[in-house]
Amino acid sequence: MNSKLSGRVLASLIIFSLIGQIAWVVENMYFNVFIYKMFRANAAAISTMVSASAVAATLTTILMGALSDKVGKRKLFITGGYIVWGISILAFALIRMDILTGITGSALEAMSLGVSLVIIMDCVMTFFGSTANDACFNAWLTDSTNEGSRGKAEGINSMMPLLAVLVVFGGFMGFDLDKAESWTLIYLIIGGVVLFSGLLGIFLLEDPKLTPQKNDSLLGTVIYGFRPNVIRENRALYHTLLSFVLFSISIQVFMPYLILYYTVGLRLDNYVLILAPAIILASVVTFVYGRIYDRFGYSRTVIPTILLLMAGYTLLYFFRQIPPVFIGTFLMLSGYLSGMAVFGAMIRDNTPAGKAGRFQGLRIFSQVLIPGVIGPWIGAFVLRNADTILNDDGTRSFIPNQSIFLAAFVAAVVALAAVLLFRRRQAAEKS
Repeated sequence: MNSKLSGRVLASLIIFSLIGQIAWVVENMYFNVFIYKMFRANAAAISTMVSASAVAATLTTILMGALSDKVGKRKLFITGGYIVWGISILAFALIRMDILTGITGSALEAMSLGVSLVIIMDCVMTFFGSTANDACFNAWLTDSTNEGSRGKAEGINSMMPLLAVLVVFGGFMGFDLDKAESWTLIYLIIGGVVLFSGLLGIFLLEDPKLTPQKNDSLLGTVIYGFRPNVIRENRALYHTLLSFVLFSISIQVFMPYLILYYTVGLRLDNYVLILAPAIILASVVTFVYGRIYDRFGYSRTVIPTILLLMAGYTLLYFFRQIPPVFIGTFLMLSGYLSGMAVFGAMIRDNTPAGKAGRFQGLRIFSQVLIPGVIGPWIGAFVLRNADTILNDDGTRSFIPNQSIFLAAFVAAVVALAAVLLFRRRQAAEKS
């Protein structure tokens, strides 16, 4: 098979994946810091926001991915989705304490209203983002690659979440996140960039040739991936999805609290100087690992990624000094990104041709919904008795601690056991 990606496909992959992930960084990592610093949110509120967003992302991806299959178009949903996605991010610039206090007349009520508004608007933003990125861009990527190029493409795609972290943290490194005006500017910049990318896509993005599913009802298209006969016919795909659930739960145990752990738990004001080089090195590892997947396949590449993840957790749990924290962060990120590449490529390789849109909801079930509901609540549970600090306004905030990495390690052990079990079953079926 041709393993080359055309220049236009490669450019579209890099631009829409990177900019989409920049927006998700703001949602997945910065919103947590935003409501923590601006509205004194506790761990339960952060977990509620992550879980609500995960539900919104999954329902949106199931519906809109299936709709794009039925219509036989990806470009319309991607470009239009990115434009409206950018507008929804711009709206966060209006969620400010001075505006909310003027509405409620009470700072305490304004904080409570602020947390509620952020959670609601997070779900609204997620609808547009999941339509554009989770459902239709990911379906487009499956349509635009083949088994000879998917490891390479997924290696690039899987680099983007943490490259986006690097871009966002580097770009906003000088911003004082304790000030409302910094957040206003962040939302204006990110929202504008996402909106512009949608406009750019009108001229850059090339629609794959798809046959509209006119004879299938929308409901039939939506539930296609949940049919028992479809599951039986695609066992390898569903085994991979189940393993991906457990892998992603491990990630979501600590990820919502990671930046808060560095800044509040470890008191690392210069945490970007640790995180940035770790991200760069992990991205290089992931890029190379995508090519290794193309050569050796899923069964020989998935286990090392989980072991890397567990090694990183071990160092982050036992050590607080900068050198081992850096090494632990590098190993954890390498396992995380490489694992995402391997699982993602395997899912694409086993997705029936021409039906990528209707299977994106299942991918989001595995990557977002179940992990996004279970993982953060495990994290909140292990942090339930965490120490607190007194803020200048008299309120108290929790201090994330290393117990989140112990809980994530346990989840990774379960994921490793599942991968080994499914691999043994597949080997028995072949023999």
